[in-house]
Amino acid sequence: MSHLDLSLVIPLFNEEESLAELHAWIDRVCLAQGLRYEILFINDGSTDDSWKVIEGLAAQHPQVRGIRFRRNQGKSAALYVGFQAAQGEVVITMDADLQDSPDEIPDLVRMIREEGYDLVSGWKKKRYDPLSKTLPTKLFNWAARRMSGIALNDFNCGLKAYRLEVAQSVEVQGEMHRYVPVLAKMQGFSRIGEKVVEHRVRPYGVTKFGLNRFTNGLLDLVTLSMVSRFRRRPMHFFGAWGLAMFFFSGMSLTVLGGVKLMSLWSGQRPGLITDDPWFFIFLTAMILGTQLFVTGLLAELVVRSGGRRTEYAVAEELNRPDADRPAR
Repeated sequence: MSHLDLSLVIPLFNEEESLAELHAWIDRVCLAQGLRYEILFINDGSTDDSWKVIEGLAAQHPQVRGIRFRRNQGKSAALYVGFQAAQGEVVITMDADLQDSPDEIPDLVRMIREEGYDLVSGWKKKRYDPLSKTLPTKLFNWAARRMSGIALNDFNCGLKAYRLEVAQSVEVQGEMHRYVPVLAKMQGFSRIGEKVVEHRVRPYGVTKFGLNRFTNGLLDLVTLSMVSRFRRRPMHFFGAWGLAMFFFSGMSLTVLGGVKLMSLWSGQRPGLITDDPWFFIFLTAMILGTQLFVTGLLAELVVRSGGRRTEYAVAEELNRPDADRPAR
């Protein structure tokens, strides 16, 4: 077991004003609880002085670690790298904008350690967001519950707690950070809980997420639904549609040929079967069926051959852990 009780993974992009205040708040809470902890600030290509602030904090406080991306790669990439670098028995993620309260840390740690949860997701039951943001969020949460079978009210809350094994087992890519509980369930971690947490008004800066997050969230949900069902057996999906296309085209061509033969038998001149436009529709269906089969076979080959885990370009890392690194 790790010698650290807690790792806090905090992705950030242009949050220079809030970092020192956030660190001081976390430090007060963890010291009061006697928690040995580390903070991993994942600087996702910030263009302000966020990295200078992190360098200053890391120079003064050995429990502060910093990882800097060469360019902005998104929250999912930051979480993935942070999870792989974490050392604590419990891993907690939170946003750097001070909208997540570090006062929630003790209860989240207790739920993982004492109540045996694999993952605990925060639920910002009372939000300070406009209706244009909360309404689509409710829709996505409803759809995610229906798709995943996980009874969470707020999949997208940045404040979450994990057992270290869980955090390092999920591979967060694209913009799948919204659905980390679903990814954890897919890995076999079914003890997923929820805790009502405080949602605070952002004191500095502006949100870094635009309206496109709603479209991206819906597309990611469709992708996740497909992956969760057919990740290890893609031929079952593509092959089923291919069989349907083959059956449709085969039966239709048989009927069309039969009609032509009956017309010929009755003394009429039905013309060539290729003169009928339906022939080309059925032929197209057969071609599509073949393509679906080939796609399924290629997908099976990719799945069975495996692949390397995701890697991201890290430019710099501060206070890299070693045997002599002190813990708080």
